[in-house]
Amino acid sequence: MRFPDSFLDEIRARLPVSDVVRRRVQLKKQGREWRGLSPFNKERTPSFFVNDQKGFYHDFSSGKHGDIFGFVMETEGLSFPEAVERLAGIAGVPMPVASPDAEAREAHRRTLHEVMELATKFFEEKLAAPLGAKARGYLADRGVLPGTQLEFRIGYAPAERFALKEYLGSRGVSVPEMIEAGLLIAGDDIPVPYDRFRDRVIIPIQDQRGRVIAFGGRTLSNDVQPKYLNSPETSLFHKGACVFNFHRARQPAHDGNSVVVVEGYMDAIAIYQAGLKCVVATMGTAFTEEQIALLWRLSDEPVVCFDADDAGINAGYRSLDRILPELRVGRTFRFAFMKGGKDPDDLIRERGLESFKSVLSGSLPFWDVLWERETSNVGVTTPDAQAKLEHRLKTVVGNIKDQTVRVAYERTCRVQLANLFWQVAKAKRNPPNNKKIRLHIERDGRRHGLQKLVLGMLVHYPEFLDDKGPEISEVKFSSELEDFRLALYELLITGAEMSVQFIYDRLKSDFYNTLEDIHGERNGDRPWGHHLFQRFPILRLDPPHLYISECLDHFTLLLKVEQMEDHIKELQDDASVSDSASIQLLQLVRDFHIQSEAVRRVESRLADDAKEMGKPWAPAAYKLAMAAAF
Repeated sequence: MRFPDSFLDEIRARLPVSDVVRRRVQLKKQGREWRGLSPFNKERTPSFFVNDQKGFYHDFSSGKHGDIFGFVMETEGLSFPEAVERLAGIAGVPMPVASPDAEAREAHRRTLHEVMELATKFFEEKLAAPLGAKARGYLADRGVLPGTQLEFRIGYAPAERFALKEYLGSRGVSVPEMIEAGLLIAGDDIPVPYDRFRDRVIIPIQDQRGRVIAFGGRTLSNDVQPKYLNSPETSLFHKGACVFNFHRARQPAHDGNSVVVVEGYMDAIAIYQAGLKCVVATMGTAFTEEQIALLWRLSDEPVVCFDADDAGINAGYRSLDRILPELRVGRTFRFAFMKGGKDPDDLIRERGLESFKSVLSGSLPFWDVLWERETSNVGVTTPDAQAKLEHRLKTVVGNIKDQTVRVAYERTCRVQLANLFWQVAKAKRNPPNNKKIRLHIERDGRRHGLQKLVLGMLVHYPEFLDDKGPEISEVKFSSELEDFRLALYELLITGAEMSVQFIYDRLKSDFYNTLEDIHGERNGDRPWGHHLFQRFPILRLDPPHLYISECLDHFTLLLKVEQMEDHIKELQDDASVSDSASIQLLQLVRDFHIQSEAVRRVESRLADDAKEMGKPWAPAAYKLAMAAAF
């Protein structure tokens, strides 16, 4: 509800800021202000100041600033209406009533709260009575100590159909009120309403102020289903708008900025009893927006604990879709998965709280769990499969409402997609059991040898110099070979008819050693071009002109793919912090994958063509050259 300014001003007037703050911070007078240690950060030198005249506090260590309402909200995890109600009670200012109808509704709710309180006391008494022996035995077997039973107000519902109904009726509670509170089962086909909870251990479910609003009942008979039974939705109890144990966990969670979320209230009770007080339970429901907001009031990064079996993992995966749209800057979740088929209650009883804490310490960030869900058992070996995964992740991440968080997730997504596709491409280029024929040019290094092969072919087949020039100019040759390539094209510019003889006669003497290395000595007993033929033996067959042209294109593409690999490695460091780099990286990896696929297809076809040239060693000779690229 909206509070009148005059009402808020009256509370401020009655409560100096220092009186409210002093409940949590030890203050010392300093001039006109009060000074103390920050309640938000650990510090040795006081940097927290309170000014009663101006009506505010300011914390220099965290930058937090506000009035008494803001201070109570920050330190106790309350909503604004709750903080107003809390401070109004301290100040002795009655809460305003919005309207007669609202007053009537509030009075009716108070009546239902009183009904629930009566029911809670009834269940407590029955647990302590002789007929509660079986329930006490169950709690003892579960390791729930008497003190814990009292703190959580655990009770027992007798097996009789009308035990609670008769008890409440004797205290003036009407049957319609019992039905509205969810305590009786009624309906058109039920002549006489009867108790909802029978022969069950009863766990009270309380609201943020500690008032009982519903019950959870655990059966004591294995033949009765369901094992756990909760109150139905009522005007007091909306299952998706509350979490179990919130009011007890609030202060410990805020003190440690940490909260653990489990599925069942028995697990929450066991963890709380073991000493980890900042624990709540969702009571088996999928996350709702209201629950997410509640949990963030306890901690910026709640840790949700699921079983590590298929059901638990699937539950964790489903929760991602509920949480994802609500993510905000500084507001996220972590996930811990219990292994070995044990729930937190079992683990704590068998191995102690520290074992459970070790599970929590291994919790996974929200993004890691989302990535695992989307990529596990998903093949991405083809461009189509990669595009499908990329589209899926883009759609999922697009559900985040907060633009800053969405942009950060999109960048991370691009980087990890690029890395995933990159690993796939590298695995294809280097199969683990692939034994390729070693090429002579390996002594030069794979890429340098390929560069020599391309230039050697241009010398031996100078008719390709003009046609292949633009593509080959995009290859980054070593400085020595680049100078040689430019010298070849200078000869082409002269306009003379290019031939091997012309190149040997007219090339500058500075380049003769390189010419001899990539092609062969001009004089001697060995054939002209023998170094080239050693690198690519199939040329000895004098293959067709088209085949040579395709080989040149193929080797050129191989070199360009190698360059793409270098560029990818350069971008990987910057992509995690730069949107433009991550976009460029993902596009480059896509292109790399496509070009690598093209390389493999052409290699296979050229090897098959070599087989048809009539020499049994021809395919091997072709693969000999191809080994340089892999």
